[in-house]
Amino acid sequence: MTQDGELDLLVRQRIRGLRASRGWSLDDLAGRCFLSASTLSRIETGHRRIGLDQLTAIARALGTSIDQLVEAEDDQDVVIRPHQDEVRGTTTWLLSRDHGPHGLKVVKIRLTQPPPRRGDGELPVHPGHDWFAVLSGTVVLLLGERTIRVEAGQAAEFSTMVPHAFGVDGGPAEIIAILDPDGERSHLRR
Repeated sequence: MTQDGELDLLVRQRIRGLRASRGWSLDDLAGRCFLSASTLSRIETGHRRIGLDQLTAIARALGTSIDQLVEAEDDQDVVIRPHQDEVRGTTTWLLSRDHGPHGLKVVKIRLTQPPPRRGDGELPVHPGHDWFAVLSGTVVLLLGERTIRVEAGQAAEFSTMVPHAFGVDGGPAEIIAILDPDGERSHLRR
């Protein structure tokens, strides 16, 4: 099968799969995209080519975009492998491959070291905001002059223009964090 033929088959399968996942019959989708059920049937089975105008109407009716319908299959590895930073005592799993809205990334971080001691140097600052939720353990957040304990089940959100650092108290901790591009550079690539 040619590359165009493979993409055509993939688009047809996605249309059928999205329709079925919504519990819609061909008639249901036909009413929503102003095509006949027989036209949709021929499109899904490959007996009719899909016109751009038809694809636009079908995508809109299914609540998706043409880009998502025609996106090539992702052959990237589906396993998320951790990155270990021995110096900082962190293991990081990048949970979002692409930047989300406003350049945000979602990461899971396992922390094993306590925060730096005050007086051991200035705490870092960078533009933006950090947000994290503690999954397990206790995280100690140094934020300006304050020391804040964030327990499992709690979250913290703060301006990163305030000097800050965080680490663990009493053993390893795991967090889920949402980082903006500045936070990603600071916390994942320092």
